[in-house]
Amino acid sequence: MRTEEKPSGSEAGWDAIVIGSGMGGLSAAAALSRTGHQVLLLEQYQTLGGLTHSFSRNGFSWDVGLHYLSGVAPGEPERALLDWLCDSPIDLAPMGTIYDVLHIGSADPLLLSRPCEAQVLDLKERFPDESKAIDAWFEAVHKGREAAMAVLQTRGMPQPIGAFIEWWKRGDLQRWCGRTTAEVAAEITDNPGLSAVFFAQWGDHGGRPSKASFAVHALVAYSYLERGGWYPVGGSSVIAEHILPVITEAGGEARAGVRVETLLVDDDRVVGVRTAAGEDIHSDVVISNIGARETVDQLLPEGCGEDDWVAEIRSFAPSICHFSMYLGFEGDIEAAGATKANHWIYPDGETDAVWQDAPDGKPPGMFVSFASLKDPKHDPGSKQQHSGEILVWTDWAVVARWADQPSGKRGESYSRFKQDVEARIFEQFEAYFPRLVKHVVFRELATPLSTVAITGHRKGAFYGLELTPDRMLSDALRMKTPIKGLYLSGQDVASPGIPGAMWGGVLCAGSIDPSVFKHIR
Repeated sequence: MRTEEKPSGSEAGWDAIVIGSGMGGLSAAAALSRTGHQVLLLEQYQTLGGLTHSFSRNGFSWDVGLHYLSGVAPGEPERALLDWLCDSPIDLAPMGTIYDVLHIGSADPLLLSRPCEAQVLDLKERFPDESKAIDAWFEAVHKGREAAMAVLQTRGMPQPIGAFIEWWKRGDLQRWCGRTTAEVAAEITDNPGLSAVFFAQWGDHGGRPSKASFAVHALVAYSYLERGGWYPVGGSSVIAEHILPVITEAGGEARAGVRVETLLVDDDRVVGVRTAAGEDIHSDVVISNIGARETVDQLLPEGCGEDDWVAEIRSFAPSICHFSMYLGFEGDIEAAGATKANHWIYPDGETDAVWQDAPDGKPPGMFVSFASLKDPKHDPGSKQQHSGEILVWTDWAVVARWADQPSGKRGESYSRFKQDVEARIFEQFEAYFPRLVKHVVFRELATPLSTVAITGHRKGAFYGLELTPDRMLSDALRMKTPIKGLYLSGQDVASPGIPGAMWGGVLCAGSIDPSVFKHIR
C-alpha cells in the first residue's frame, strides 16, 4: 500500500511504477490494479494511450497505431482478458467475412476470408497445382503458432521453469522459431506467386519474411483465420478510456507529459524513477513499457551491472519504420471503392521489400485502411465524411539526416522531402483507387520521426526490436530482468501489435504477482 509520508522533493509509496502508457503499460498497470496494487502510470507524451490513442484534424479522426484486431471475438481468450482489464467491456465490431484484400503484381485481387477453410479453398482455386503446399503451409502456421505461444509463456515464468520447458520443446522451437518465414516457405513451395501470398501480411507484425522468425508470422496470421478482424467501436482511443478507470479506482494514477530521465538504483536494485523535472518517485517495482533497448540505453544509470544482459539487448536491431498518410474523404466512398477490409498493395509482386530510396522511385508496398467504415458508431454527417490511412514501410536512413533537429526546425529540405514522399504515395493510391481520389479533401503525412516523437522508439521502430530468430529465442527478453525490481512489458517481450503488447503487459504483471494468472484462461 502507499505510504502517506513523502520526503522533500520526492514521492514515495507506490506499489509499482509503469513507464509508458501504450498497450503493454496499460495492461500491466490494470492487471496489477485488479489484484489490489496501487500503480503510478507515467507517459512522456501529452496524450495517454501510446499507439492506441487517436487524433483529429479538420473534423476527421484517425488512430495512430491500430487498424484491426484479432483474437477478440466473443469466447476467445484475448477478449476475456481485455474485458477483465477494462472497467466495462469494449464494444468490438466484426469487419465481416473478408478482412484483407491482396493486390500482388498483375494478378487479380485475392480476398482473404474467414473461416480458415474458406481461405484454403480460395487459395486452391487460385493455385490449383499447389494444393499440397497450401495444406502444408497452414499446418506449419498452426505449429508455428504453438511454438510462439510456448516461448511467450516461458518468459513470464520463473527462469528455471521456463528454461526446462524450452529444453523440453527445443526441437519445435528451433524448427519454427529458429527459422525465417522465407526459409519455411521455401521448404514448402517454389512457386513465387504463392510465396508472395503467404508473405503479404508481414506488415501486421513488421517482420520482413527474409529476416523474421516464422513463429511470429504464424502467431499473427493464425489469429485472423477463424474469426477474422475486429475494430473497437468509437476508435482505438476507447481502449485507454476503458482501462484507465481500473487503475485510478484502485488508488493509482496516470500522468501524461512526464518524462522519466533515469531509474533510481540502490544497492543493486531499482527503487524508483527520477523525472526530467527532477522529482524522485519511489517504488520497489518499476515496469518499463518503452522498449527493451530504450530501457537499457535511456533509463539505466551507469554501473548497474548485468553487462552481459545489457549487451544482448543492445545486439538486437530495431524493426522497420514507416510513413503514414492520413486521408479525409467526403462523399460516398464505398461506391468509389473503399471497403471495411484492408488492402495490401505490391505493384511489382515483391512482398518482401521496403521503400529504401524514398522519395525516389515508387513504394514497393503499401497498406490501405478505412477506419471509419469499420466503426458502426461513426457518423459521417451531411458531408459523408470518412477517414482513411495509407502505410508505407521504409528505412530509417531516409530520414536520419533530420533526426537531431527539433520538429518545426528541419528546414526547407525536410519540407520538400515530405512533399515528394506524399506525392509518390498518393500517385500509387490513385492508381489503385482512381475514383476515391476525387473524394479526398484532406491529407497529411507523418514520417518515422513522428513515431520517435510519440513513442521514443529508437529509429522510429514501430514494432520495437527486429523480429529475428535470435530475438525470438533470446532468454534476455523476459518480463523479469536480472536487475532486481526492474521488469519489461509490451511487445518486445511478447509479440508485436496490440494483442501481443497486451499479453506482454499481463504476463509481466503475473511475474510480479502470480495471482494475476488466475484470470488468464
